[in-house]
This record gives sequence, C-alpha cells and structure tokens, in this order.
Amino acid sequence: MSKEENPKQEKKNLRRKKHIAIYGNYKNYYGYRIGQQEKEDPRLSVLRREWFEGKDCLDIGCNQGLLTISIAKKFNCRHILGIDIDAGLIENADWNLKRIAKMDRNSGTLPKPPESEHEVSVSVGEERAGIVKESSPLEGNLLERVSFRKQNFVDKLQWLTEKYDTVVCFSVTKWIHLNWGDDGLIMLFTNIWRVLRPGGILVLEPQPWKSYQKNHQVSETATYNFHNILFPPDHFQDILLDKIGFRTVENITNALPGSVVGFDRPIFAYHK
Repeated sequence: MSKEENPKQEKKNLRRKKHIAIYGNYKNYYGYRIGQQEKEDPRLSVLRREWFEGKDCLDIGCNQGLLTISIAKKFNCRHILGIDIDAGLIENADWNLKRIAKMDRNSGTLPKPPESEHEVSVSVGEERAGIVKESSPLEGNLLERVSFRKQNFVDKLQWLTEKYDTVVCFSVTKWIHLNWGDDGLIMLFTNIWRVLRPGGILVLEPQPWKSYQKNHQVSETATYNFHNILFPPDHFQDILLDKIGFRTVENITNALPGSVVGFDRPIFAYHK
C-alpha cells in the first residue's frame, strides 16, 4: 500500500513546489506588479511618444511581452523586439501577440475564454499591463511590428549589428547583477551602448539595493555575487555617464501613481 501512495504523494509535492525565478522570470509578473484599479501599466504614462513613434526599439527582459505590445500599440513603434532569457516566457509572449493581433482584427471582440489557470493569469495580466484597445493606423500590422526572441543579453552577442533608436530595460538590472555580478552589469550597459544608434535613448528602471537584499538568497550564485558587488545601484549613473559614455540623464519620474507597494521606482532616460 505504501508503494501505491508514494507516487501520489510525489505528485502532490511537485504541485506544491514553488517556481523559483532565479532570473526574475516570474510567470504572473504583471498580475501583481500593477494595481488592480489601474487600467494600464503606470510606466506607460511617463514614456514619451517621440522616443518610440516610427522608431526601432528593444525591450530587454520582456517577460510575457505585454508591456512590449502596449508600447508598440500606444506609441506606434516602427518595430520593437522583446528579448528574455526564459524560453517559456517568450513562448507566452508570442501567444499573447497573436491573440491581441486577432482581437484587433476582430474590432476588439474578446477571444475564446481561457481554459487553463495559466491562461487566466495571462488574461488578467494583459488587462493590467494596459493593452491599448483604441484603433491606430498601424495596428493592422502588429504582427510585423512586434517580435520576440529568447536571448541572454549579457552574452557575447552575435547580433550586435542590429541597431536601435530606443532600448527599454525595466526592473532587470538586479537580476543580471545577482546572476553575473559586476562584470555582467558592465556587459549589459556596454551592449546597450553598442546597439543604440547615435542620439538613441536608454530608458532604465533599476531596482534599489533593498530589493537585492530581499532576493539575494534565491540561489548560491546570487548570494555569492551579492556579497561581492562593488557597484550598487547608486553607482549606475556614474558608470553610464563617465565610463560607458552616455551624454545626459534625466529622472522622468520620482513616483508612479497607482504602482503596487515596492514597485514605485524611479525611471531614468539616458541619451547617447
């Protein structure tokens, strides 16, 4: 009898096992990042149309792609590429893109109700990410203007020949820092500089040090790197201006109304 019970118990344990997002690759990120009363991701309200309209853009750490798609729809990017280290999240992003493009073609009619718990979480996240429902002259070719790719941006990139007018990097620096240390952080900033065209914009939302303290035990690697960091977040501005070469920086918000507690972070625009 005990042999028969073991497989059942094992299945229960697997179900209870919590997904550990060592790269910040949360499966329902938008569901808890954005306040329930908000119609769109508050970060959209501080972004400027001239940074995106008719421009080639890159979103580093795009998760399930909902904010990427929102930026494309709201600001009419010529093209935006979303990249993430998690293949599963990229698969979800592609699925979200096809679903939202279909909704556009159907003049806003809702798609078939989701059948799984996972799809429900994506649907809720889509609503809170602020997927723009208004029609725009470019939304008919949304599938041509938005794409997603599995990519580790701190690798030695073979695709650095691709150039962008605007790069967005929302709440990613901590996870790169914890997983690849100071060297990974510098590689991130250097690669962003390389892919940006002259006059390009980096929109950066770094996590504060207290967020590192909260998550540094997510893995042995993260713990090790945390205790060996020489460049905490309050050094980023000096690194980007004095070492990497950005000309100017501006804090485009000191507070995001409607943000969930813990996610009210300053966002900076660096000009190449």
